[in-house]
Amino acid sequence: MFFRVDEDPLKVPTVSRKSERLVSLTIALLATKRFLTKNEIFDSIEGYEGEADAKERMFERDKEDLRNLGITIEVGSFDPLFEDEAGYRIRADDYQLEISDLTPTQLGLLSLASTAWQDSVLDGTSLSALVKLKSLGVESDLDGIPKISPRLVAVDPNVARIIDAVSHRQVISFTYIQEDLKEQIRAIEPYGTGTKNGHWYVAGRDLDKNDIRVFRLDRILGEISYQGKNLSYSIPAEFRMQSLLQSKAKIEKATLEIRRGKAHTLLARAENIVDHDEWIRITLSYSEVDELVRDVLWHLDDVKVLEPQIVRERVIQALDELIVRHG
Repeated sequence: MFFRVDEDPLKVPTVSRKSERLVSLTIALLATKRFLTKNEIFDSIEGYEGEADAKERMFERDKEDLRNLGITIEVGSFDPLFEDEAGYRIRADDYQLEISDLTPTQLGLLSLASTAWQDSVLDGTSLSALVKLKSLGVESDLDGIPKISPRLVAVDPNVARIIDAVSHRQVISFTYIQEDLKEQIRAIEPYGTGTKNGHWYVAGRDLDKNDIRVFRLDRILGEISYQGKNLSYSIPAEFRMQSLLQSKAKIEKATLEIRRGKAHTLLARAENIVDHDEWIRITLSYSEVDELVRDVLWHLDDVKVLEPQIVRERVIQALDELIVRHG
């Protein structure tokens, strides 16, 4: 099985080391502009360990696993006129999947794979592979990598506790990371929970603010706590979680510089373009800082964030963590 899913449906799906390696291998072979040799693959992708023979066997099993998943790996060389070392790549044109005949269960599993694929970028595993390839002089075309859709909204472990608190009308408290990255203890009477743009939210009356507030669950540190007795409050009859999430969307502006000929997905979103020699300066709209940070990181050093400051800081923080973890 490519992805290992916990039996408890309310737990966040986990990805095995082999699955991480297969995802990284697929991304590297899709992104490369030329054939990659085995040594380049072994040097850039985490998980290929041990003696040369062990790496060879691991790579052969990985290629077979990818073929079984319908992913065609092309074998070639740098110069067809000479018998140099064989290399490997995946053509984006060959990386296609027909989803019209999939059952709901199969589509759900595909969505799970898509989420793990996207999350691996911020996890640093696949991004580290592309950074190492670049250090070896191998250029990548990240815009050429196809994206899988639809995206599954992974269930946060706190969702079950929030649903329990809402049903029992019980106050909850938690440590929350604010926009300025500072931590603060918050206590609310939870009214409901829901998803928007791939994120889980909880809404309710903030006891300190005495007003309805919305919180993103992935900014809650650790497990939420219950406070007080059951049936300690009532949910207003007019409360609608989905309406609140729709009205919550706050559109911000960001200014980026994009290397000419790169990051076409960001360039397509531009609302204003100023053309320079090597770099193109654009302005675009966004509603979620984390989503914009993920999009920027995907394009490595082909994108620079000029403003706002919070996005710059998040990108720098993510890159620093990548360096610490992967060197």
